[in-house]
Amino acid sequence: MMLAGGIWHRIFDFTDYGALLALVRNSLVAGAALGLVGGLAGVFVLMRDLPFAVHGISELSFAGASAALLAGVNVVAGSIAGSLLAAGAIGALGTRARDRNSVIGIIMPFGLGLGVLCLALYQGRAADKFGLLTGQIVAVDTPRTAWLLGTSGVVLVALAFLWRPLAFASTDPDVAEARGVPVRGLSFAFMLVLGLAVALSVQVVGALLVLSLVVTPAAAAARVTASPVLLPVLSVLFAVASIEGGILLALGGSLPISPYVTTISFTLYATCRAAARFRGRRRGTRHAVPGAA
Repeated sequence: MMLAGGIWHRIFDFTDYGALLALVRNSLVAGAALGLVGGLAGVFVLMRDLPFAVHGISELSFAGASAALLAGVNVVAGSIAGSLLAAGAIGALGTRARDRNSVIGIIMPFGLGLGVLCLALYQGRAADKFGLLTGQIVAVDTPRTAWLLGTSGVVLVALAFLWRPLAFASTDPDVAEARGVPVRGLSFAFMLVLGLAVALSVQVVGALLVLSLVVTPAAAAARVTASPVLLPVLSVLFAVASIEGGILLALGGSLPISPYVTTISFTLYATCRAAARFRGRRRGTRHAVPGAA
């Protein structure tokens, strides 16, 4: 019982919680922006079957952030540089699904190995090392918040500009290309935008669990709606709820933020999946019963 109580105390401890809230003010602001970016980008990640690419980009984003930490320069800039390098390689070389997956399979272990090397050489705080992998909530200072918000703005503007042609090209690429839509150019442009979105997410949830922000919320939304308007709205709401809820819960414990974010994200997905199955059964029952409304 004492062991269980000690574990629970590490997971949830709301002593002096109000005073601690001031420490995560920047993280809450950045989290809202990252939820918006991740939720919107995730819609196209699902449409274009790119979850594996997200993981590959996150590994090189981790390598870039680790190299920046070792060099003593801006970690966000290093993370973005690594993400864009990976996204550009995947976009340029992976024109077909088989080629793309091969490229990602090469990039992932290279990025992870390079990142581990940089962290092994880094002599600073262990928390800085661990945070790049599993996320952190109190290290988002004002300069880093400015970087995150500025880059989020770039991603949102790019998505607004690309949204309609990218949705067309993602739904039916052959017809889109026949009508003059630059499918290959859009694909490469989206990979770069996705690289930025992944780099931003790494700053809060860490490189290992980026999928919980960029894939799971959109997958949950897709379970309950196919509307081209409601799908991105729900995806954003789920992403924001996951990251903001994760930050607020992690503040009351001594664990990294990632378990909280991933648990909330997975719970939302499981709930949406169950709701979709229940709705499907009700429809099946109505069709099976003569005279049912």
